[in-house]
Amino acid sequence: MIISLSEFMSVKGQVKTIQAPFELKTIAFNNMEHEVVKSKPINLTLAHTGERKVEIDGKTEVTLLISCNRCLSDVEVDFDIHIEEEFNFNPRNEDEINELKEVNYLNEYDLDLDLLVQDEIILDFPMKVLCNDDCKGLCSKCGTNLNKGSCNCENTSLDPRMAAIQDIFNEFKEV
Repeated sequence: MIISLSEFMSVKGQVKTIQAPFELKTIAFNNMEHEVVKSKPINLTLAHTGERKVEIDGKTEVTLLISCNRCLSDVEVDFDIHIEEEFNFNPRNEDEINELKEVNYLNEYDLDLDLLVQDEIILDFPMKVLCNDDCKGLCSKCGTNLNKGSCNCENTSLDPRMAAIQDIFNEFKEV
């Protein structure tokens, strides 16, 4: 949803509360598309503090489907989003001008709420997602999900980083 801030900034001290739906169906991150499973409306409060400055305060909850890092099963991950932003549309120096230009969810005086929430989700994205703490992952040979069953692959494989040391042991082995 796009909100025009130009009309809102016409009255100093104006406060406006908006409830808007989160409309994105997927979030792109780390070269993957993550499906939005559930989302609550965005509760947003806009405050014009004067001198073309706008403060934004908002909350929403979004649930994404993210693949487990070990077994690739889909996991529902909840994001509790709290937004606090302040925009100065009367920039005094070059840093403030560049800051406004770098924000992808602000196009002149139009605020894209979906992109704002997406950016907050990306900032909160977990480093590692596991379906459970005891996830066994996939078999490195056949790709079987070891959480759902076992495979007949030999499981005594050595760590490939240790192969050079194993060669040394084999070379000096007494017969």
